[in-house]
Amino acid sequence: MLRKTVSNLFGRFRADESGSYSVEAAIVTPMLFMAIMAGYTYFDGYRQSASNLKAAYTIGDLISRETRTINNAYIDSMRDLMTLMVTSGDPVDIRVSLISWDEDNNRHHVLWSAPRGFPEALTDSNIGLFRDELPPMPDNDTLIVVETSNHYVPPFKVGIDPLRLENFIFTRPRFTSFIAGNVS
Repeated sequence: MLRKTVSNLFGRFRADESGSYSVEAAIVTPMLFMAIMAGYTYFDGYRQSASNLKAAYTIGDLISRETRTINNAYIDSMRDLMTLMVTSGDPVDIRVSLISWDEDNNRHHVLWSAPRGFPEALTDSNIGLFRDELPPMPDNDTLIVVETSNHYVPPFKVGIDPLRLENFIFTRPRFTSFIAGNVS
């Protein structure tokens, strides 16, 4: 009799599904929350990277349209503009350079370079590091090179460590082949 009563109790308990939604919700909710946080973090990282790239192209395009001499105040304002465009809160490192191609010597020459946050200016001795990244150029043609670097900190810890977002873009001057620079 006791055996039958215990068997009936377990049978009714096993057939009762009244609390199954609560148990399923307790299991699924943390996983769903983590998936949403991870999705937001990855989206934010790609958004920040795209924002940095668009801002770098904007800087390059603005400089390519200049016909007057570029000075330190102009470069400082480009860095301020970039900082506003990427909305990361951290200052953005930027290095703007004007380079030319010397076909006879088969090498690039740096006409001027203005670093803001980068440790050094681009020079004839270190331009060779970027040779593979630069496009083919006609003899004595010039190219504006904009390098940017920005620190990205993910909003949640979901497998992405803080990292540096770096861009290297180049633009040809639009109205003149040479943009004068009085920068340091």
